[in-house]
Amino acid sequence: MPMKAYHIFSAQLKKRFGVRVHKISVDAGFGCPNRNGGRAGSGCLFCDPGGSGAVGIERQLSIAEQIEQGKDVMSRKYKANKFMAYFQPFSNTLAPVDRLRALYDEALAVDSVVGLAVGTRPDCVPPDVLDLLAEYHRRTYFWLELGLQSSHDRTLAWLKRGHDFAAFTKAYHAAKSRGLRVCVHVILGLPGESRADILATADVLAKLRVDGVKLHLLHVLQKTPLGNLYLEGKIQLLGMDEYVTLVVDFMERLHPDTLIHRLTGDGPRDQLLAPLWSLNKWEVLNAIDAEFVRRGSRQGDRCQVKSGRNANTDIENAP
Repeated sequence: MPMKAYHIFSAQLKKRFGVRVHKISVDAGFGCPNRNGGRAGSGCLFCDPGGSGAVGIERQLSIAEQIEQGKDVMSRKYKANKFMAYFQPFSNTLAPVDRLRALYDEALAVDSVVGLAVGTRPDCVPPDVLDLLAEYHRRTYFWLELGLQSSHDRTLAWLKRGHDFAAFTKAYHAAKSRGLRVCVHVILGLPGESRADILATADVLAKLRVDGVKLHLLHVLQKTPLGNLYLEGKIQLLGMDEYVTLVVDFMERLHPDTLIHRLTGDGPRDQLLAPLWSLNKWEVLNAIDAEFVRRGSRQGDRCQVKSGRNANTDIENAP
């Protein structure tokens, strides 16, 4: 794998397991408190009816069957032979502990599954659930993925997230107190956020010394509130050059030890309204690499936090 200017997650996986490890998304049929939890509204502005990231998952299959199907695809496409089960759509901790344990155990029991990733919201990780996740951290390679999107409360309110930044920091610190690895999801290009606002979020994540970050491009899908706003001409989206510049600016501010899980994102071709350039994923990734080369910079070059070992977690030595 060519040397990158940033600490890429896939390289960390290969170093740890000796081979490429691919994540397989699974849908366990969870809901979301922001939709069906008695709150006003119908969820976050950007989320599609099936839940973000649900594309291509045959949710009528069992967890084990979904993983076996994913293994077949990944084995043929990438020659992969080790996998992580990624509980992705909706809030994958929104159930009693016994139910969660049964689902996670089913995934881990599938041959060649070497780890778990669980995506959820900051307001869906009560103490008993975090205690359960800590058990999985001790027995397998485990990541908790928390959706933040922005560190600014005004933006979270506009997105109709249903939680504020304080809820995120409370959940984050509770997870870290149990030794969990935490990957934080952030959206770049949100309406109303300046470059300074976006970089302030990077500075906050650097100060927290987060273990991992997923960067998402703001894109709009059909049949979403955000899509309706776009069609009404009420929001503007980033161009590719603007996005590439922001990504590099953002990563220069992150702590150099933070693992980069994702640098861009797109929607399914048949549902994506805009920006259509996001479908050219490799062109975007190559442009990000080229911008680092042009600047002669690396992840963390502008980090405002002192370097050194992350006291919150020991990524190398944990299971």
